[in-house]
Amino acid sequence: MVAEELAAAELIDTHCHLDFPDYQADLEQVVKRAAQAGVRQMITVGIDLASSRKGVELAEQWPGVFATVGVHPHHVNEIGPDDYQALQELGRHPRVVAYGEIGLDYVKEYSPAPLQREHFAHQVAIARQLELPLVIHDREAHADTLAILREAGELPAGGVMHCFSGDAALAEEVLAMGFYVSIPGVVTFKSAATLWEAVRMVPLERLLLETDAPFLAPVPLRGKRNEPAYLAHIAAKVAELKGCAPAAVARQTTANARRLFNLR
Repeated sequence: MVAEELAAAELIDTHCHLDFPDYQADLEQVVKRAAQAGVRQMITVGIDLASSRKGVELAEQWPGVFATVGVHPHHVNEIGPDDYQALQELGRHPRVVAYGEIGLDYVKEYSPAPLQREHFAHQVAIARQLELPLVIHDREAHADTLAILREAGELPAGGVMHCFSGDAALAEEVLAMGFYVSIPGVVTFKSAATLWEAVRMVPLERLLLETDAPFLAPVPLRGKRNEPAYLAHIAAKVAELKGCAPAAVARQTTANARRLFNLR
């Protein structure tokens, strides 16, 4: 019944990676399954120059797909000034709706932390110049992430803390900056009590939904390749935590996504 209700509603997957090799063999079917599950629009997110370009190509191909551009903290040690110039040009494409995913990752630290901070600040400045909202990646780097965003000053286009992994206190700080909080499939995990508290605290008007596909498939599909069609499971869990109907979560988070990303 919940799946039928959500399929009849309208959902937006605000963060997925449709350019990844995981979808090379069946992307058309993935997009069709998403639409059948009520996911009418998807934002495929860039992690470096190549994936940003590919994302724009996919957005040109599929009416329901939009793109972002940017360099993930894992890849900032591979980027140069010419790449940033290319990203700025790509960021002006009409199908590009945000700058990201950018930020800090102190868990894997594939790029040195000081270099991550330098490039994060630089990319925040680029996003402001392009007047694009930010898509922020933050893993075990909460204090430094917030400090860099605050040092950047006013960010009129706003942004979102993608795949939110903090507690209610961090969510309050994110909200105070005017950002949205995006909820991934982790919210369906039994170990996600801290995230549940944050979801209950954040007003529905400031929540977004995402799959982060192909990663983090929600229960009952955990361990499988994730895809945008599975967003319904995340919406259903958020509705349970908020004590409201799944269709209400779909309506409000869709309105939120359209507002932040200026989606048609």
